[in-house]
Amino acid sequence: MLCVGRLGGFGARAAALPPRWAGQGSLQAGIRARRVSTSWSPVGAAFNVKPQGSRLDLFGERRGLFGVPELSAPEGFHIAQEKALRKTELLVDRACSTPPGPQTVLIFDELSDSLCRVADLADFVKIAHPEPAFREAAEEACRSIGTMVEKLNTNVDLYQSLQKLLADKNLVDSLDPETRRVAELFLFDFEISGIHLDQEKRKRAVDLNVKILDLSSTFLMGTNFPNKIEKHLLPEHIRHNFTSAGDHIIIDGLHAEAPDDLVREAAYKIFLYPNAAQLKCLEELLSSRDLLAKLVGYSTFSHRALQGTIAKNPETVMQFLEKLSDKLSERTLKDFEMIREMKMKLNPQNSEVMPWDPPYYSGVIRAERYNIEPSLYCPFFSLGACMEGLNILLNRLLGISLYAEQPAKGEVWSEDVRKLAVVHESEGLLGYIYCDFFQRADKPHQDCHFTIRGGRLKEDGDYQLPVVVLMLNLPRSSRSSPTLLTPGMMENLFHEMGHAMHSMLGRTRYQHVTGTRCPTDFAEVPSILMEYFANDYRVVNQFARHYQTGQPLPKNMVSRLCESKKVCAAADMQLQVFYAALDQIYHGKHPLRNSTTDILKETQEKFYGLPYVPNTAWQLRFSHLVGYGAKYYSYLMSRAVASMVWKECFLQDPFNRAAGERYRKEMLAHGGGREPMLMVEEFQILAFSHSCIQQTFVKR
Repeated sequence: MLCVGRLGGFGARAAALPPRWAGQGSLQAGIRARRVSTSWSPVGAAFNVKPQGSRLDLFGERRGLFGVPELSAPEGFHIAQEKALRKTELLVDRACSTPPGPQTVLIFDELSDSLCRVADLADFVKIAHPEPAFREAAEEACRSIGTMVEKLNTNVDLYQSLQKLLADKNLVDSLDPETRRVAELFLFDFEISGIHLDQEKRKRAVDLNVKILDLSSTFLMGTNFPNKIEKHLLPEHIRHNFTSAGDHIIIDGLHAEAPDDLVREAAYKIFLYPNAAQLKCLEELLSSRDLLAKLVGYSTFSHRALQGTIAKNPETVMQFLEKLSDKLSERTLKDFEMIREMKMKLNPQNSEVMPWDPPYYSGVIRAERYNIEPSLYCPFFSLGACMEGLNILLNRLLGISLYAEQPAKGEVWSEDVRKLAVVHESEGLLGYIYCDFFQRADKPHQDCHFTIRGGRLKEDGDYQLPVVVLMLNLPRSSRSSPTLLTPGMMENLFHEMGHAMHSMLGRTRYQHVTGTRCPTDFAEVPSILMEYFANDYRVVNQFARHYQTGQPLPKNMVSRLCESKKVCAAADMQLQVFYAALDQIYHGKHPLRNSTTDILKETQEKFYGLPYVPNTAWQLRFSHLVGYGAKYYSYLMSRAVASMVWKECFLQDPFNRAAGERYRKEMLAHGGGREPMLMVEEFQILAFSHSCIQQTFVKR
């Protein structure tokens, strides 16, 4: 999942995960160096041993989070924030006084970078740091920078400095394509923020944007908040499945894999029971987004949000979803019938399929048909082996190696966070990945990629190296074994590494479009493509070894696992279509024709087929409404593009270096610097041409 940055305009574009950084671990060190470090160690071994913790340095200086000196204490966020705001003032003055030309775009990008370097880092720290003081300081920094961003997006003088450039045909014709696109993207950000409005309405737009930021943060927190129920209301024999707190039982999730039907039913009904405050927050969020969209000239928020995407408008999205739903419907009904039969077999008293049933019973069917009990696979997927598998794949496909590097004192927020250097065989150091992989208290239960700093070409000719975080929720190692992954966890690891490689290889001149800073319905393509590699025996065979015996994972086990994923696949995808359609309706025409819960009920019955459960409100747990508002369809559309890339380039040979380089050059390297549809179309043409050339040589 790309954890979408909340800032628009001078903040991160749809960079979906937070954004920004550089060289030898410290922002301050710059990136002069694509140098090799003698402290690097093999990646596989580094993940199969317990972390060493901080270096033994009792008197050394504390480095600060991500090597930023100010962030050795929570108060440092205020210092970093004030420095960024002071620099912003200087850059705004420069932008407004510089004659229009390419330099204008460079100044705008530096302005964006100076804000994002604080905001994107803070966006990550506010949800992931174990210390409340750090989280609170980061939250305040996000709000402060976000407010400044919205003010800049309605700054008329700043807008006019860019408008002068794009209004001069001779100047525009002299710009290279990437510079022109970045200038147009900045101009677009002004326009969707209401720059064309009078002063009073511009202020209204700023206030709405700030309100939306606050509502988004509140709603996001509420999506994970547990519900509680008095103990005596739950049957005694299922209480032990949940956490007790005095006279109450705490329900903190859906317990979708619990074998007892009653446990899943109780969890579903209690966890999804409507919360009045959360419901009001969602309604205000949707209403505020609609008011903002109308204020700046769009008929709906969805029309505003989909500008510049592959889909372009909500009409195209709904056509895509309805066609996909029609194609899936027959297979989905068969899947539900298969689930019903299995439920009847195990629970004859009640065979009606309910929304809490598919995850569990589809797993039972897979296990029964293909004998894919996770415990049989986990010993072959130690975390170290999986990381080494990624290393092998990336090396053969792209010439990239991953090396573990010991972080400095204070550089990481938890002692089990690992730091990886990403190194190209000829280009040297490309950037850094911080791996926050293990479960801990108060850590969000999400697998995400965050950009901490985006790459860009600096004025002195050096390249600002990107820094990202990959966040997973893996079990810790035990005394007797390293961390062992289920096949699903392994696939998620590959997925998130796809985002990281996009960040490392999207080496654009401008940070505003670096890496994952691209339209959301394209941003998921590299990550979903990596899932195809994770499910190919030729790839898995390179690294899946039993952690005790060294025995390779038998081919028939991989084949069974891949075949098992087809079980109930239509129903799984139909569920995603339902979510995407619900998202579009919520962000469509307002006022909404019914309550959000009534709309949920109607949409679930139309696009999914299983009955709505009274007194539940799943939409209040739909966290993607914040980062992927009006864009949840992106997963489905990106999957279609990723499927095309896999079939055209890697199906025949997943280690094809020429195909890997073509994929990097035509897709990854551009970040958001080119129209995504243009990249997809040109990639198809190139793949077709390459196929024809190959066939010609085969015939000869």
